[in-house]
Amino acid sequence: MSEITFTVPGPPKGKARARTVHTGGRTFSYTPEGTVLYENLVKTCFYQTGAHPFDADEELKANIIAHYPIAKSTGKKKRQQMLAGLIRPTKKPDLDNVIKSILDALNKVAYHDDTQIVSLSVEKFYSDSPRVEVAISSI
Repeated sequence: MSEITFTVPGPPKGKARARTVHTGGRTFSYTPEGTVLYENLVKTCFYQTGAHPFDADEELKANIIAHYPIAKSTGKKKRQQMLAGLIRPTKKPDLDNVIKSILDALNKVAYHDDTQIVSLSVEKFYSDSPRVEVAISSI
């Protein structure tokens, strides 16, 4: 069983919906720039591991831990509770959108397609160093 782990620096970002524009009688859709930039960051972090992609026939498990920033206005007592994991983030971006941005970014990079992910574990925490920790392993 092989495992690839890496960290995406910065606050977690969710995948934004595709935008549709109507101009001059033509319609086209595009992915918002923020989503494209974040997905490119995820790809870069994976490439820095030097790992080879999983085979197309492998069943995979993904573990994603999203560390959200703590607001500067947060009181000392509440901040300590957040860092201890007693208070967890119930704010945006939603976990499903964070998952989508990470797994979609890794399509054709870490694995053939995200349909290979058959097991998924995701959690949200607060941290002084916002980031997303990703671990993908074969089952």
